[in-house]
Amino acid sequence: MRLWTGATASGLATWALPFVLGLAVLDRTLSPAALGLLLAARTVGFLAAVPVGGVLADRHSRRGVVLWSGLAAAASAPLLAAGLGRSLPLMALAAALAGAGQGACRPAFQALTAEVVDAGRRQQANAAMTLSVRVSTLAGPALTALLAVALGTGTLLLGIGALWLVAALTPGRGTRPAPDGAPSPAPPSPQRPSFLAEFADGIREARRHPWFIATLAALTAVIATGYSATGVALPLISRDRYGTGVVLAAATTAYTAGALAAALLIARWRPPSQGWAALAGLAAYGFAPLSLLLPVHPAVVAAAYAVAGVGIELFNVPWFTATQREVAPDKLARVSSLDFMLSYGLAPVGLALIAPAIDAFGPRAVLTVCALICFAAPAAAALVPSARHFSSGPARKAGAP
Repeated sequence: MRLWTGATASGLATWALPFVLGLAVLDRTLSPAALGLLLAARTVGFLAAVPVGGVLADRHSRRGVVLWSGLAAAASAPLLAAGLGRSLPLMALAAALAGAGQGACRPAFQALTAEVVDAGRRQQANAAMTLSVRVSTLAGPALTALLAVALGTGTLLLGIGALWLVAALTPGRGTRPAPDGAPSPAPPSPQRPSFLAEFADGIREARRHPWFIATLAALTAVIATGYSATGVALPLISRDRYGTGVVLAAATTAYTAGALAAALLIARWRPPSQGWAALAGLAAYGFAPLSLLLPVHPAVVAAAYAVAGVGIELFNVPWFTATQREVAPDKLARVSSLDFMLSYGLAPVGLALIAPAIDAFGPRAVLTVCALICFAAPAAAALVPSARHFSSGPARKAGAP
């Protein structure tokens, strides 16, 4: 419960920062250009800290990495509030610090879950964590907008800092498990290898699992194309084709509702071919850009986004659980950091390229290519033999953890 509370607080704080900064744009405290700069600074901090956090979480206590990264992110909140409307450089520095705290804690939380929760209950634990984040993103915008009226944007930024304090201070200390049937890892030698050598060791561990490499490539392709395309194209099509922002709101709400329903389902469901089922869920994101190709009824767009939301959560939970199960415990944080670096790291690149591509080739051509990639990349990953069960060992029986 302590781990769940901390992970939920960090997820809510991560979601809330861009939303609250967006509210500052609405009240003209920030310009749109300044918002873009702050979000870019946060992304740079995130990408710089993810590999560092992965190595530190494998080298030292995962609990300690969560503590210090959470405190760093919490410290960014008063700096953001102090710079709001006064100093953009201070806010950019604080946004980079927030991103660094977020990036360092992500692989540490992944590895800490494997320490705290026994193997048979990890899928339920991962589902519970993602469930809390989905509930927050569903109810959070309305609640935050109401609070902004009474409290102001600066106070909300301090509230985000309080959430990071909860994330830093709440989780308990775990104990590093050994893989099934394997001895516990030997204690570290007094002479440690360099940071780069340890990170390279994590890459070698990832390459030991062909299903992981293939699936990570598919996930990166889907996020960099389909997710980015709909992020840019959905608001444009909602405005230009339907003449209202209701379609945008309905689609994003349907996506979150679908993910919420899937998190409840995947907490108990154990498909016989877990990897194939997860990759099919990932491929379902292709229905989102596909629904934007033709002037269909808005309900069709909402339904497509609901299917995409169901699919992404049917992928996420087994993906995290399999990584925690299959990867060597002393390298888990480094391997998880590769996941976050590539899947999240290339998303801004996709967002930056999609808009010029739409201007050059038109939305229909771009959305068609993105939909095809969303369907084809997971299908290609499914061809890797070990992808069927997300396991490099013998095929697991249906229902096994």
